[in-house]
Amino acid sequence: MSSSTRSKSRKAVASAPKFDGVTASSVAARLPAWVQCDELKVPIAETRDQVRSLEHAAAAELRSLTKQRLRQEIDFIGNERFSSAREGKRIFSAELGLAERQTALGIAAIRRSGVDLPIHLGRLCEAPLLKPEQERMLFERMNYLLQQAAIHRSVLNPDRPSRHRLELIELYVALADWHRDRIVEANLRLVFSIVKKFVNPNNSFDELLSDGIVALIRGVEKFDFDRGFRFSTYATQVVRRNAYRTVVMRQQERQKVMGGLQDMDIDIGEEDRESAISEKRWHELRSRLSVMLGDLDRREKFIIRARFSLGSHRRVHTLQSLADRLGVSKERVRQLERRAMDKLRAMAGTTDLAELEG
Repeated sequence: MSSSTRSKSRKAVASAPKFDGVTASSVAARLPAWVQCDELKVPIAETRDQVRSLEHAAAAELRSLTKQRLRQEIDFIGNERFSSAREGKRIFSAELGLAERQTALGIAAIRRSGVDLPIHLGRLCEAPLLKPEQERMLFERMNYLLQQAAIHRSVLNPDRPSRHRLELIELYVALADWHRDRIVEANLRLVFSIVKKFVNPNNSFDELLSDGIVALIRGVEKFDFDRGFRFSTYATQVVRRNAYRTVVMRQQERQKVMGGLQDMDIDIGEEDRESAISEKRWHELRSRLSVMLGDLDRREKFIIRARFSLGSHRRVHTLQSLADRLGVSKERVRQLERRAMDKLRAMAGTTDLAELEG
């Protein structure tokens, strides 16, 4: 996912951040005083199950966990103020003051969606909107916690694993996720309002909602809280762009498969050519095509998928490009393609597609 260019004072830390002058001896593997502040009591209590105790872990397990953690990057949006030794105390000194969840907000979101949805989905939208200062505090706390986790990760040593340091990293990441989730919850009604505009017979609300929530989470992780504008402005663009891309990609995938079915002389009807095919029939056709392709040999299957841009192939391959890949002549690829198409037409002719009609 792309991110905006950051200024030197608010630089996004890369996926493998480097901390100049930071060593294991300069960063104590102990709980700092600010972690025990009142503002973190609730987050710590609610994330307790996510933080493993390594008190009885053997040395071999600690080495394995250290290597595992080193393979997992910790991304965050950095800030020049985070380098201050007293920054943790300052960040968590002010009261966040999040409002209680409200059932009425969730019910209202369901009604405004204009879609017949299970009432339980309304629980996703019960968190009140954030005030500008609350939003800023959550982003600042989330990224500061991730930075602290990244610092400790940078000095991990599989040859000398530290139980306390591993536990600290787990705690910081869990607390960061808690703050991230508060931002996500407060913006879920925005996702509802955006994705409902993209609903059509081929794209259900729940699928678009699921994709939209994933896009929102990624947006939270990439948002620079210190640039002076509200997250909702950024999130609207992220979720809308993701929904549009999802709809377009699914339509393109349908057109590829429909084209392949037509080339196999399967009559899908004029209505289906206009992309009015039902979800049930669409999945049935895909399933039948997948089964038929499975009966081809390895080279035939590869050629058909590449020629019709099916599966993982995102573009139509030429006969020459396939010849180069397979190490045979262009004419040989043409013969294999013709043989495969003959097999598919024969299978289509013997397959009962009557239940797919209408």
